[in-house]
Amino acid sequence: MARPLTLNASRRAFLGLAAGGAALAASGRGARAERLRTSARIVILGAGAGGTAMANRLANRLEGATITVVDARQQHWYQPGFTLIAAGLKPAGYAVSPTAGWLPRGVEWVPEHAAGLDPVAQTVTTTGGRVLAYDYLIVATGLTLDWDAIEGFSLDLVGRDGVSAHYAGPEYAELSWRELDRFTDRGGVGLFGRPATEMKCAGAPLKITFLAEDIARRKGNRDRVQLTYNAQNQTLFGVPIVHHRVRQLFDERGIAVRHDHVLKAIDPQRREATYATPEGDVTTAYDFINVIPPQRAPQVIRDSGLSWGDRWLDQGWIEVDRQTLRHLRYPNIFGLGDIAGVPKGKTAASVKWHQPVVEDHLVSELAGREGTATFNGYTSCPMITRIGRAMLIEFDYNDNLTPSFPGIIAPLEELWISWLMKEVALKPTYNAMLRGLA
Repeated sequence: MARPLTLNASRRAFLGLAAGGAALAASGRGARAERLRTSARIVILGAGAGGTAMANRLANRLEGATITVVDARQQHWYQPGFTLIAAGLKPAGYAVSPTAGWLPRGVEWVPEHAAGLDPVAQTVTTTGGRVLAYDYLIVATGLTLDWDAIEGFSLDLVGRDGVSAHYAGPEYAELSWRELDRFTDRGGVGLFGRPATEMKCAGAPLKITFLAEDIARRKGNRDRVQLTYNAQNQTLFGVPIVHHRVRQLFDERGIAVRHDHVLKAIDPQRREATYATPEGDVTTAYDFINVIPPQRAPQVIRDSGLSWGDRWLDQGWIEVDRQTLRHLRYPNIFGLGDIAGVPKGKTAASVKWHQPVVEDHLVSELAGREGTATFNGYTSCPMITRIGRAMLIEFDYNDNLTPSFPGIIAPLEELWISWLMKEVALKPTYNAMLRGLA
């Protein structure tokens, strides 16, 4: 009888945390400073999590500003849901909503891509030929998935012949689930891993590996399935204490690890994958493979002169101050979200903490004062380790664990409450962020 009592107490604590967090977000927005009058022209590149949230925040703060959002995508994707879709836990529609539904009144949406960016002339040119002059530019384009970097791979392969690629989008995540479902029914060799570039949600490749193991076990087919995780270097996760914990769990569950293995090609007919290693290429046969490609800045950003000149040369992340997210050479430009060239922070949780920093510095400058907010590298990864269990891992630039609920949620423990944070609480929090309310 003790077990249910503990579980109920945890449930009450979780619900209290959720309600308290919502109340805190609402009260925080309600107590914001008065609206500032300005004639500033502000262009936001990208209507993903960062760009949409920033448009809402600035619309709430500024009166008279011209705020323009540039993004051709008609759909907004809730990317934290892709892993759940790829594990058969949610349908593709769970992660899809109309872009227009999140943008505030008074903000102009240009449904085109950026074709050119001139930081000296302070203009953005769209694919439709429109030229937008700006006083401030917020770059929130996200990143590009470089599928062409994997020789032999095509998105047409996803959902058949053992090929999975859940990063590609909601529909591809659903197709990926079909292959994972077949693989865990039939058994065989499953290959997982991540690219050598920086990437969004570096925990996602580990999550889908854990879920594949759990699904096979639940079906009673674990002994028919061989799972190998191909790490891009000598670590499984960039935070050392998390790396050791993941390695422990992989060992306990019989998930093999190969270090310094970077996927470079697949042969879908032979069902073989080729990995680059320090000793030369290694080819491995598979029955199932989860493909996650290199990730880079969009070409228009790489061509703009905003990227770092001496870091991430093949990736193109923009050169911003790691604390203020202001561009180091063009102070009227800010980076927000995945595109920012900082050591940590390519997660939706990081975007939540990018926004108030960018808002503070931009609005403070318009008001004639210095901004004071800083970003400490906060990154959060609800590391799913099986269906119904997760570790809520939060950390900063210095790899310090920074738990939001110390004494309630232990970061390195597999807890159902951490699973609920991912599966239940995260999406409402994300939606509140899009509205500028969290």
